[in-house]
Amino acid sequence: MNRGGKLAPEVQRALFVKNLSYNVSSEELFDLFGKFGPIRQIRQGIANNTKGTAFVVYEDVMDAKTACDKLNGFNFQNRYLVVLYHQPEKMARQEQDLAQRQENLEKLKKQHGID
Repeated sequence: MNRGGKLAPEVQRALFVKNLSYNVSSEELFDLFGKFGPIRQIRQGIANNTKGTAFVVYEDVMDAKTACDKLNGFNFQNRYLVVLYHQPEKMARQEQDLAQRQENLEKLKKQHGID
């Protein structure tokens, strides 16, 4: 916003990166994402269900936008990166939806006598 023009509402400084190699180092991520501007923080997933993911937080929203535009679909270590804007409210909604679906499944199992 500070460089003129309006940005889409989902554009923000935090990016969510998927499809990373499990062996990628934080230094390699800083080298790749740092080409687009100063980075405040990178957090890599280490749990079984978060391996291959990372959050990259830029100092400036325009740097994050440029990185997202340039690196989404980029071949890095023989893997095509998926780079998205972090949307915590969407992730929370998905968790709620999953809990609701599990609850409905349990009701259906009881209704039909399935263990």
